Amino acid sequence: MAAKYGFCHVGLGQLLRQEAQRHTQRGRRIREMMLQGQLVPTGIVLDMVNDNMLSRPESRGFLIDGFPRELQQAKEFERIVGRAPSVVIVFDCSMETMVRRVLRRGQLEHRADDCEPAIRRRLETHYTSCEPVLTFYQHKNLLRHILAEDAPGSIFARCCSVIESLQ
Repeated sequence: MAAKYGFCHVGLGQLLRQEAQRHTQRGRRIREMMLQGQLVPTGIVLDMVNDNMLSRPESRGFLIDGFPRELQQAKEFERIVGRAPSVVIVFDCSMETMVRRVLRRGQLEHRADDCEPAIRRRLETHYTSCEPVLTFYQHKNLLRHILAEDAPGSIFARCCSVIESLQ
């Protein structure tokens, strides 16, 4: 999607994994939290997202995935950036579908944090933490749900329809 629409992709998971590989206090802390399926504190996450976005001033827009995961992150992001996002897309699919997909990704990418117990903990944390975020964006009429049980091409087409409806 980022390539199709000329947006810069900011993937929170990728940023966190890169930081977790660094031999710094913050990197070790993030690595431990990820292995336990816990969320990284809001301040750290916001600093990383903000730094990434500021490093790309030429961008036509940003496609931020995996963020925000907590209500405080959503509110702080809007305060720092100065406005709400244009749209928030949420992918709806079953827990079993998500576990299966993440296990497959873990096998392909050899990711230590993609073992089934950690995946299930992350998903449970995700459901609990994200509910207030979804309500927050629903009240702002920014939330768009996309059924994500289908093939990637079909899901991509639905995402494109959402993006194109904004233009």
